[in-house]
Formats: sequence, structure tokens, C-alpha cells
Amino acid sequence: MRRALFIYLFLFLSFNAFSDGHALKSKPVINLAMAKVMADACEADQRKSGYSPINIAIVDDGGDLVLFRRQNDAFLLSIDIAMKKANSSAGIPFPTRTIEELVYGKDGKPGIIPGLAFSKDLVAFAGGLPIRTKSGVLLGAIGVSGATADEDEQCAAAAIKAVDDIL
Repeated sequence: MRRALFIYLFLFLSFNAFSDGHALKSKPVINLAMAKVMADACEADQRKSGYSPINIAIVDDGGDLVLFRRQNDAFLLSIDIAMKKANSSAGIPFPTRTIEELVYGKDGKPGIIPGLAFSKDLVAFAGGLPIRTKSGVLLGAIGVSGATADEDEQCAAAAIKAVDDIL
């Protein structure tokens, strides 16, 4: 009797350990092919609009680099800024323009989270955008730097729009 109870308990616990409640979850990810399409669209927007050369960083939802592209003559210091914009937007996850408003305020009103300005590697000006699926799942982020902040953001938006049909 005791042995049968032990076997029953063992089988019950084994079954529960491998049931759906403990299965691995799957999630959509940003891949290199998608990142290349985005970078191409961003560069096309830059050329069409005629603003300064840019650096483009695309990261996954954990902030790991998927793709980095630097146009000829893009500012060298903008390499780091593009990376930080992408990581800031993936980590918060809001557009870096929104982070700017949270830190520094808008329309003469102070920011509601000024302490974010002291966060290491956080960028609080436009040019970084989160990349989300249509259902809102965060895939990663794009950071663009080299032109004005508004132009950087325009380029990032063009990149996301280029893959909108597969998000």
C-alpha cells in the first residue's frame, strides 16, 4: 500500500511538473532580416529628407544589439548616442521624447520624474522609439543619432513603418 502511494505521488508530481503551466512561453522577436529592412528605410528617409548622416542602432527587448549601421561621415560621438537612445527606449519602454518630457517637463511645467536624468546611460531627447507588435508586445527599440533630434525621430519612425505589416 505504501509503495503504491509513493508511485502515485511520484507520477502525480511528475505530471504536474511538465504540464502546460510550466511550459516555455514563446514570444515574437526582432530578427536581423527585420532590422536590415528597418535600417534601409531609415537611410532612405535620411537621403530623401537631406539631413545629416546618421548612426542607427536596433536592439532587442533586452537591450542586446541586433544591428548597428553608420553612414559615411556620421558623427563618431553619435555612435554612442544612437546606442543609448535604443537602450533607453527598450528599457523604459517609451519614446526617448517622452522620457525627455518626464525628466525635463513640457510647456513650462516641470518633469514628473527628474531623477531619471541621473540614470547612467539614459538618453532623454528624441530619436529613440520602442518597436512593438500590433498587440503591444515589446520587440526592442531603435535609436538614431547624427541629425537633429526631430530628424532622428522621423527616421526611426520611418524604419518602424517599413515593417508595420509584419508587426
